[in-house]
Amino acid sequence: MIRAVGFDLDDTLAVTDVDRDVLLRRAAETAGVSPVPDREAYLDAHRRHSGTASREPVFEALVGPADAAAFTAAYREAVGEALVPVEGAESALAELRERHRVGLLTDGPDGTQRDKLRRLGWADTFDAVVVTGAIGTPKPGPAAFAALLESLGVGAAEAVYVGDHPERDISGAAAAGLWPVQVLYDGGPDPHPDAAATVPRSDLRALPGRIEGLGGCTDDA
Repeated sequence: MIRAVGFDLDDTLAVTDVDRDVLLRRAAETAGVSPVPDREAYLDAHRRHSGTASREPVFEALVGPADAAAFTAAYREAVGEALVPVEGAESALAELRERHRVGLLTDGPDGTQRDKLRRLGWADTFDAVVVTGAIGTPKPGPAAFAALLESLGVGAAEAVYVGDHPERDISGAAAAGLWPVQVLYDGGPDPHPDAAATVPRSDLRALPGRIEGLGGCTDDA
């Protein structure tokens, strides 16, 4: 029986309504950084240097220590201002909470990710929130999913995990024993073979029905 549903945050439940390349340029202009690093350089630095408290190590790798703090703050603000819930996400979360415990497992610095929840008005939406920067082990590592399960008080076979990234979310959840549900969108990754089900990001209202089909539900929320 499915007793809990965990979620990824970025590109699953929330997106920016402005392209990330544009946000990076805006942040660079605000911080007075030139030349502006491109998105690929940012992503590469993010993979190698993401910090536990903030993204400052990422920007230090990109532009050096002198401009890193200002660039970090400007980018965090730019992303926060552009962040919006995916259509249907809030209604799906509300419906799922009627029958399940609902949690969040998100990669990134703790302060950054919790600021996103505050901006979205979701500070009290989840029964448990695990930010991997705070525990020092990102997805797809099994310890990240174990922390989510512990916070929700359920076993792996009793939990669904919903995310968009094939390796971090879907393969990682499957390896940890959860039921992975992949969120698909135009221009995004293809369905991963480990996905137990898929749902279009444009139709998140259908998610509770997908979860019903995986293992039923229980009234023990």
